[in-house]
Amino acid sequence: MTYIMQEVIELLSTDLFQRALITSSMVGLMCGILGTFLVLRNMSLIGDALSHSVLPGIFFAFVIVQSYSSIGFFIGSSIAGLVAALSISWIQQNMTTKNDAAIGIVYTTLFSVGVIGISWLQHSEGVHIDLKDFLFGNVLGISNEDIYLTFGVMLFTIISVTLFYRHLFVSTFQETIAQTMGIPTKFLHYFLLLMLSFVVVASLQAVGVILVVAMLVTPSSTALLISNKMKNVIVISAFLGLLSAILGLVASIVFDFPPGPTMAVVSALIYLLAVLFSPEHGVIFKYLRERKESDRIEMEDIIKYLFKNKGALKTDVAAYVGLSTNKANALISKLIRNNLLQMPVGQALLLTSKGDVQATRLIRAHRLWETYQVEAMGMDASKIHPDAERMEHHLSRDLMDKISRDLGHPKTDPHGSPIPPKKD
Repeated sequence: MTYIMQEVIELLSTDLFQRALITSSMVGLMCGILGTFLVLRNMSLIGDALSHSVLPGIFFAFVIVQSYSSIGFFIGSSIAGLVAALSISWIQQNMTTKNDAAIGIVYTTLFSVGVIGISWLQHSEGVHIDLKDFLFGNVLGISNEDIYLTFGVMLFTIISVTLFYRHLFVSTFQETIAQTMGIPTKFLHYFLLLMLSFVVVASLQAVGVILVVAMLVTPSSTALLISNKMKNVIVISAFLGLLSAILGLVASIVFDFPPGPTMAVVSALIYLLAVLFSPEHGVIFKYLRERKESDRIEMEDIIKYLFKNKGALKTDVAAYVGLSTNKANALISKLIRNNLLQMPVGQALLLTSKGDVQATRLIRAHRLWETYQVEAMGMDASKIHPDAERMEHHLSRDLMDKISRDLGHPKTDPHGSPIPPKKD
């Protein structure tokens, strides 16, 4: 571990690594920001298409300039990206071709033209250009010119999103409302494609055309698992893109992995962590919430059963609720700690006064809902019990009061059983 840390520190001091780190960080940041809007607008596939469609621009730029020019590649690739975007839109609007098929046709054609052109250049005498550098990136071969270009695109992206944030926000979630407000939705759409073209081209050296979509989509998808507020999502996505780029670059050098793919894998691992541990949408927290809700319902079933069967035994409770003895004992212990059950005398279980109130509320909810099903919904009284068994655990006090008022404060349910009065 000490050797690895020393190696990382030595790398940090080299000009080569510093250029790579600066560029990768900027790529992660701007991809995270722009990717949020692409994911929310269901434009991820278009991002993938444009990232592949820039290759012909690189080829024609090299043919015209006759040298390896970052400026030339940037201009050529941007033009190719815009041509791809316009072609896709034209086919979608004027042809009967499906939208996703139009994207596939355009980007595979342009990508193939680019691969053919660059491969032809590779076999030309005196030309030193590697297709792999454009497909998967070559972050360690970044020049100062690449840094300046990437910085310019990052600045353009941040300023554009800041200036047009309100319009982008409204048109992303409510396009029809945006149009009635006079927001130029079509202009915003093509402006996003323009930004996307710039970001894709600026990311070529860091991650390549194949993997740039990972940096555009994965951090923003992760951010959406963490927060539901748009501004927070953008900030979190930008941070995760930055983090993925930095950690991926360091890991690629320490373990001798290709940098672009390593950044994409790191980004995916962060997404996996969010899938597991996100408080709102994470699998683990979702399981814990469902487990807690299940325990609550089962404890309420125990309370209701003991209200109707005072002095019942633990074995009776387990059999009624359909639980194992150990699980039933655990829930009974929790009910005792919550002062809903008394400490059992021998094997008999009795509710406390607090438990009686809770059981009465459940029975009131059950019978009110049965009455509502028959009188308001016109259901057969013989078929209403199962749904009432489920709903009794989810009716709030306010909703029960409303149902009671709407029904004229009924005294009995459809089966003739008394509906308990409200107890505070």
